[in-house]
Amino acid sequence: MISATERTNLKVIKFVQELLLDEDDKAAITPALIEEKIDLVLAMNPKWADGLDRQELVDELIRRFSLWIGQDTTLQNKEGHIDWLIAARKQDWRYWQRYREWLERDLSINAVEALDQSTDRVLSLLEDPTRDGHWDRRGLVVGHVQSGKTSHYSGLICKAADAGYKVVIVLAGMHNNLRSQTQMRLEEAFLGYETSALDGETLQPVGVYEFNTDPEIRPNCATNRTEKGDFSTRVARNLAITPEQRPWLFVVKKNKTVLERLLGWIRNHVANTQDRETGRRIVTNLPLLLIDDEADNASVDTNEIILDENGKPDEEHQPTTINRLIRRILHSFSRSAYVGYTATPFANIFIHEKAETREEGPDLFPAAFIVSLAAPSNYVGPAKVFGTLGDNGRNKALPLFRLVSDHCTSDGFGGWLPPNHKNGFHPLYNGKEELPPSLNEAIDAFILACVVRELRGQGRKHCSMLIHVTRFTSVQKAIHSQVQDRMRHLKQRLLRRIDHQPIVSALRQLWEKDFLQATKQMAVSFPEIEPFEDIAWEQVEALLPNVIADIQVRTINGTARDALDYADNRENGLKVIAIGGDKLSRGLTLEGLTVSYFLRASKMYDTLMQMGRWFGYRPRYMDLCRLYTTSDLVEWFEHIADASEELREEFDFMADSGATPREYGLKVQSHPVLMVTSRLKMRTAKDLDLSFSGHLLETVTFHREPEVLEKNLAATKRFISALGNLGKPRKPQQYRNGVLSEWEGYLWESVPYQEIVDFLNCYQCHPKAKKVDSLLLSQFISSMVTENELTSWTVALIGGGSSRKPLRLDEGISVEMLQRTAHGKYQDRYSIGRLMSPRDEAIDLDDRAWMAALAETRRVFRADPARNASKEEPDLPNGPAIRRIRGFGANGVSARPDRGVLFIYAIDPQSAGEDAGLLASSPAVIGFAISFPASHSGTTVRYKANNTLWEQEYGGAE
Repeated sequence: MISATERTNLKVIKFVQELLLDEDDKAAITPALIEEKIDLVLAMNPKWADGLDRQELVDELIRRFSLWIGQDTTLQNKEGHIDWLIAARKQDWRYWQRYREWLERDLSINAVEALDQSTDRVLSLLEDPTRDGHWDRRGLVVGHVQSGKTSHYSGLICKAADAGYKVVIVLAGMHNNLRSQTQMRLEEAFLGYETSALDGETLQPVGVYEFNTDPEIRPNCATNRTEKGDFSTRVARNLAITPEQRPWLFVVKKNKTVLERLLGWIRNHVANTQDRETGRRIVTNLPLLLIDDEADNASVDTNEIILDENGKPDEEHQPTTINRLIRRILHSFSRSAYVGYTATPFANIFIHEKAETREEGPDLFPAAFIVSLAAPSNYVGPAKVFGTLGDNGRNKALPLFRLVSDHCTSDGFGGWLPPNHKNGFHPLYNGKEELPPSLNEAIDAFILACVVRELRGQGRKHCSMLIHVTRFTSVQKAIHSQVQDRMRHLKQRLLRRIDHQPIVSALRQLWEKDFLQATKQMAVSFPEIEPFEDIAWEQVEALLPNVIADIQVRTINGTARDALDYADNRENGLKVIAIGGDKLSRGLTLEGLTVSYFLRASKMYDTLMQMGRWFGYRPRYMDLCRLYTTSDLVEWFEHIADASEELREEFDFMADSGATPREYGLKVQSHPVLMVTSRLKMRTAKDLDLSFSGHLLETVTFHREPEVLEKNLAATKRFISALGNLGKPRKPQQYRNGVLSEWEGYLWESVPYQEIVDFLNCYQCHPKAKKVDSLLLSQFISSMVTENELTSWTVALIGGGSSRKPLRLDEGISVEMLQRTAHGKYQDRYSIGRLMSPRDEAIDLDDRAWMAALAETRRVFRADPARNASKEEPDLPNGPAIRRIRGFGANGVSARPDRGVLFIYAIDPQSAGEDAGLLASSPAVIGFAISFPASHSGTTVRYKANNTLWEQEYGGAE
C-alpha cells in the first residue's frame, strides 16, 4: 500500500490537475500558475501541506501537461460484426469508472482520456456480449515494448465486465513470476482486493477498491498471487459458477497442465449444452473474453500445415500443445472474443488465416482486427534510444549506450564469457574469480544512478539493474556470486571507511567523465525529454554509504517471489541488481530500470525487441540510464529500430486505405528483414518469400579485401560506360516548393531494367549485409518486369563529399568521394551508419510529386506524433511516402510502378579513420542504394538458407 504522505500528494495533484484543465490556454500553464493552484487547494485543507514536497508536485504537473499522445490506427474486417457500443451502453459502468479514477492519481488527464478512447475502440471491435447466437471475434493489439500494454488490457477487462462478459481468462506468460506479476496488477486494476488471503480470511483491499467499496460489484477470482496460485486441481474440483454471478477472472500460465485443467473444468462444470454435430460440450450462457498477453510467445502453432491443391489446410492437422489448448478453450464457448497483446506481432501475422481443425476450431490469426497503439511522447523506445537514419549515420540517438568488448577474447572463443559458452561454463577474468572491468563500471554506474535518484527525491522509488548475459542458470549462479562478492567489497569499504578512497576516486572519475557529460548533452540535444538539475559531487559522495547499503543482488529464476518483491518494498523502494536470462526476456517488468548489461546474442527481430527491457518510461532519470552492450548488438538494434518504424508507418498507410489484417500480413511476410521472427514460427523451414516493393535498400556493410573492392569498382565503371551509350546524363536538379534544389553528380533517365540487372549481377555484396543481396535484388527486378513493373529506371551518380577527392568513372564522368567513418570496429568488414542522404531519395520527383509526398509524410506524422523526436511537422518528405507516391500516385500525381531509382556513391577509403586497414590500399569503396516504388502486385522472390547457415547467422528459435 502507498504511504499516507504519498496518498496526500496524489490527492493534491488530482485537485490541481482539475483546476488546470479549466485553463483555456494550456500553453500558459507555467510553474507559477501551478504554484497558485496548489495554494488554492491547500487553502481548502491546510493539513495537506504537512510534509508536502511542492517542487516535486510542480515537476510532476509540468510533465503531465507537456505530454502529448498520438492516435491508434486500426486494420479491421467487419464481416459478421454488428456495431453496438454507443454512449447509452456506457452509463453506470462501475468497473471502468473506478479504474479510471485510480489511474488519474498517477497519469495525466490526457493519458487517461487516450486510454479510454483506445479501449473503447478495441471493445467496439468485439461483439456485444448480450448478442445471442454463435459468434467469435479474434484480434490483436500491438503496443511497444514496456509501454503499458497491461494498463490497456486492464482497462479493456473492466469495460468488458461492465458490458456483460462473464468469464475473463488472462494468459499471462510462461513463468510463475510473470503470472504472479500480472495477477497483482489486475488485483489493483480490476478486483480491488489481494488474492493471497487464505479461505475465510478478511480480504485485503487494494487499488481500485479505494474508489468504490461496494461489495456487490466485487469480481470473483479463481487464481491468486502466490507461487502456487495458478488454476489448481483443488480449485477446479470445488469451483462452480452460474450466469447470475459477478464476472470471474482467471490469470493462468501458458502451461500444458494448467490449460488442460482449465479446459476440463470448463467442459465438465461450466458447459450447459452439447453440440449436436460433434458432441462437444459447450458454454452458451456465459460470454468469454480471453486476453493473450505476449501473444507471439508459445501461442503460435509452429507445426507445419499441409495445404491441399486448393490451398485449404488439412482439417486433421495436429497443432502444437499450447495453441491447441487455447483454441479448444475458445471453441468451448458459443460466444467468445480473443484479444492478443504483443509488441512484436510478426509471428501472429504468419498464422494461416484459414487454418481450422475439427476439435480446435479456427487458428488464432487476428482476422477481425489489428490495432496499433500510439505511444505517448514520454515513451522511450528503440527510435529514441538508437536514433534514426540521418545524412551520415544516426540522428538523435540518446547518449546512453556504452560498448563492451572485454567479456571475451578477440576470436570470441575465450575470456570471461564467450558468446558460444555452454551450460556449466564457469566465467573467469584473467583466470580469476573476477568481473570484467566493463561490468564493474556498470555496477558503479548503477550505484551513482541510485544516489542521484535519491537526491532528486526519488529515493523511495524502485531502482533496478539488469545483467542479462546468459540463458543458463548454472552460469547465472556463478555470475551472481561474483557480483555479490564485488558488492560486499564495496559495502565494506564505503560503510566502514577503510581503504575507501580508491573506490570513491573511481566513482568520482566515472561521475565527471560520464554522468555530468551525458546529462549536459541531453539537456542541450534533447530538451523535449525534460530538464535535469545540477548536482555537485559532494552531494553524491555524502549519500554513497546509505544508498549502497540498500542494494541487493538477486538471481531471477522464475519463482513468484521475484515478482512480489517490488510490492513488498513499495514503502521504501527496492534497489536491486537482477541477474537472469530467459525469465527476463519477455513480459516481466523491472521497475525503475536504470542500468543494463546485455550480451545475449540472439538476432531474431522479435526476441531482441522483447529483450529490450530498458525501453519504457523513465521520468526524471532518463539521463541516468545506461546500456552496456556489444557493437554487434547495437548494430542489430539500430537495424530493427528502423525496420520497426518502417512497418508501423506501413501499417498507418494501410489502415488509412481500408486494408484488412490479412493484407497487412502479406506485407509483413514478404518484408526483406530476414530475422523478423523464429524460423519455426514462420513455418517456412529454410525458405522466405521476400518482396522489396516499397522499400529502400542501401549498402552499409562492405568487404575489406582490396581485390573485391577493385571488382566492384570495375563493375561500376562498366555500368557507367554502358549508360553513356544511352545518351548524356543531365545535372540532378528539381524544384522543391518553388525553390531549386541541386545535387553534385549525374542523372540518367529511362534506363532499361537489363542494365540494372547486369550491374547487380556483377556487384559483390558482403555476406553480413542485413538486407542487401545483389543477386536476390537482380532476381526480384526480373520477376517484377513480368508484371510490367520496374521496367524503366532512373540512375543517379551522386558525389559531394568534403574530402574533395574526385574519382573518375568514365570519359568526362567523375564525382567527389563521400566521407563515411567506420561504424563499429569489425575485423571482417567495413560498416557505416548511412550511405545516402535522405533528401537524395526524392531526386526523381518533380515539384508536384514532391509536395504530394510531403503531404503524405505530414499526414502520417499527425496521426502519431509521439513516435517522432520533435513536435514540429517535417519539412521534407520521408522515404516511405516518396515510394508510395512513386508507386501509387496521389493528389493528381500519376503512379509510376515501372520506375525504380538506383543510386551510386563512391566512398573515400581514408575516411574510415584509424580503422581503415586494408581499405587504405583501394582507390574507392563503391556503394549503391535502390528505392523501389510501392506495388500492389504481390510479386516475391525466394530466399533460400540451409539450417546450418541460419543457425550460425541468426541463432536458434528461443
